[in-house]
Parts: sequence; structure tokens; C-alpha cells
Amino acid sequence: MLNTIKGSAGNLVEWYDVYVYTVFASYFEAQFFDKADTNSTVYIYAIFAVTFLMRPVGSWFFGRFADRRGRKAALMFSITVMSTCSFVVAVMPTRESIGYWAAVVLILARLVQGFATGGEYGTSATYMSEAATANRRGFLSSFQYVTLVGGHVLAQFTLLIALHFLDDDAMHEWGWRIGFFIGGVAALVVLWIRRSMDESLSESHLEAIREGKDTGAGSLKTLFTTYWRPLLLVFLITAGGTVAFYTYSVNAPAIVKSTFGSDRALTATWVNLLGLIFLMLLQPLGGLLSDRVGRKPLLVFFGIAGVIYTYVLLTFLPKTTSAVMAFLILAVGYIIITGYTSVNAIVKAELFPAEIRALGVGLGYALANSAFGGTAPMLYQASKPDHVTLFIVYVTVIIGVSLLVYIFGLKNKAETVLDREQGSAWTLPVVTGSAK
Repeated sequence: MLNTIKGSAGNLVEWYDVYVYTVFASYFEAQFFDKADTNSTVYIYAIFAVTFLMRPVGSWFFGRFADRRGRKAALMFSITVMSTCSFVVAVMPTRESIGYWAAVVLILARLVQGFATGGEYGTSATYMSEAATANRRGFLSSFQYVTLVGGHVLAQFTLLIALHFLDDDAMHEWGWRIGFFIGGVAALVVLWIRRSMDESLSESHLEAIREGKDTGAGSLKTLFTTYWRPLLLVFLITAGGTVAFYTYSVNAPAIVKSTFGSDRALTATWVNLLGLIFLMLLQPLGGLLSDRVGRKPLLVFFGIAGVIYTYVLLTFLPKTTSAVMAFLILAVGYIIITGYTSVNAIVKAELFPAEIRALGVGLGYALANSAFGGTAPMLYQASKPDHVTLFIVYVTVIIGVSLLVYIFGLKNKAETVLDREQGSAWTLPVVTGSAK
């Protein structure tokens, strides 16, 4: 459990750094783009989307690094890169000082952060799945999304505190920098914590690589020739889950903020914060449930409910001005996506052997995440106000495609590669003798 905490702590900080951008976006938007430009909000979310292009590159680099040099070294490297970029954004000059170069520097910093985040997901998912005990893999690996959502919670909480102490002018002028500075400091703390984490790869595996006996470890050639089927499966499993996750956890909170307006900004922030805390607390419950009933039932639940509920969420949330009703609409959506988020890490990790696991999990996830997840906030913003229905259809179709994969491409409680390496998740050891 201690290694799970250490492995997931960096995930918490890295995803805080991802989400602090969207949470504070409305305050620093004018610092990088002309206030008179009606497309400035689209540009801000386009920068958020374009950073996802670097995730497959980061997944390849850090996945190969983790499969050949160990999970611990890769996780320490990725958090160092993330910390550096957060400090850059916290202190960088704005449009008023250096013109359009401010936007260029912001894009470059976010691209490098996307590179680091691409490496964090696959490596942390792999590490936490390998470090978990066999019959608690679902529960322990679910902490990846506890910390992923926790990063968003911390970002919202940081905004809430800032709004209590700073007025609107101060937030727009310099208050937004606080969130990025906190992210940089927190990453340094996690770097120190990760120094003492155990390595989940066996010493014999690492020794074989050092001696040149395992040339296929972390190899793209091996991945695309030998393990292309599980790689494709990871991509298709992720597609519907990631587009739903970003639609429900990024677009939906942005809708609440927009609907409530600046005069009710604190109320909107509280609604979003409580909703995300609820989502975070659901993850271990989903993981525990999957350790009993299997991973597939949860994914199928998410797929069916997601196909139905996306229309409800995006149609009625923008019309809701009641804080209680807004929270309830969010909460139902978060229950639905928990069917995906709580088990997706272990489902993917179980598909690959140790020597290619970090690369396979990370790259398959990053490709789908770049194509469907990171673009969701930008596409939603671009679809307003006349083409939101098209966006709803788009999200629903992608979830539907993944649903077909969950139903026909996965077997429930079947023996996995990880089972063969570390023991079955479903067959407990037989205890002989009787207790007296």
C-alpha cells in the first residue's frame, strides 16, 4: 500500500498541473490573447488540446525508459520535467510585455508538460498494477484515478482559496500564477518522496537488459509486430472512456462556471469542487467492486449509461441555475464514468507482459487520449452555441464504439498476462488444515 501511495503521489501532482490550466484559464486568457478577439477562449482550449499531441511521444520515451531502466527511474524523471514547466508558466512574461511570444512560450511549456504527462500515465498505471496484491489489483490500481481526479480537486480548491482572498482584478492580473507555482513546488516534494519507492520490475529482468539479453524490452518493433492486438484493444478501450471523462470532468465544470457567471463564481467553484471530490471517492469503490464481479461488468455499465446520459448532461446542465440540481447532474455523470476510470488502468496493464507493459499501456492510452480526450474541451467550445448537438452525437458515437469492444472484445475473469506473472486475481490459495 505504501508503494501505491508513493507511485500515485506524482500522478496527483502531474494531473494537478494539467488541470490547473483549465481551472484558471478564464483568468489568464487575456494575458496571452487579445480581449477583443471573440475566439480567445477557443485558442486557450486549443493549447490545452495541442499538448495532447506530445503524449504519444512521452509515452514512447518514458515507456521504453521504464521497460528498460525501471519504473522508479522513469517516474522520477517525468515529475522533474513537470515541475520545471510549472515554474516556467508561473514566472513567464505576458502579452503586454513580449507580445505574441507570450503565447509561444505558453504553448512550448504546455507541450513539454504533455510529454511528461504522457510518460506518467503508462508508467504509473503499470507500477501500481504490478505493485498490487493479486486479489486487490482493482482496488489498489484504482488509486491512479483517485489521484488523477484528486489533481483536479486540488486545482479547484486552489482556485476557491484564491477567490476568497483576491478580488477579480488581482486574479486576472497575477493571481492565476499562484496555481502554477504551487504545482512546481509540489512536484519537487513528490520527487523527494519517490526516492524511497521500491522498483516493481524484478532485478533479474533489469540485469538481463543490462547484459543485452532482452533486446525486445520497450521496443516499438516488438510492440507493433508481436503485441499489436492488445495495443489496438487499449486504444479502443480508452477512446470512449477518455472522451467521456474530459466531457464530464472538464466541459461540465466549465458549463457550471459559465452558467452561474462571475457574480456566483464561488458557488460554481463549490459545486465543481464537491462534484470532483465525489468522483474521487467513487474510484476505490469501483475498484473493490471489480475485484468481486470482474472488470468487464463495470466497463459495460459505463458504456451503456454513457451512451444514454451524455445528451442529458450537455442539454440540461447549461440550463440549470440551482446549485443542488447542478451537483446532482454532475454526480450522476461521475457515477457513470467511474465504471471506466476505476478499472481502466488494471484492464490495460493485464494485457501486456512486463518487458513491454509500460510502453504498450502508455502508447495505446496516449494515442486515444490525444485523438479524443484532449480535444473534447476545444471541440465543445467550438460547437457553441449552434452545433452542440453535433458534439453530443460525436461523444455518444465514440462511447458506443468502445461499448462494442467492452462487450465483444473482453472476457470477464479470464486469466491474464499479469495473472501468469504474479498469481491469479480470481483464484485464492487453498488453505489446508483446520483452525482450532
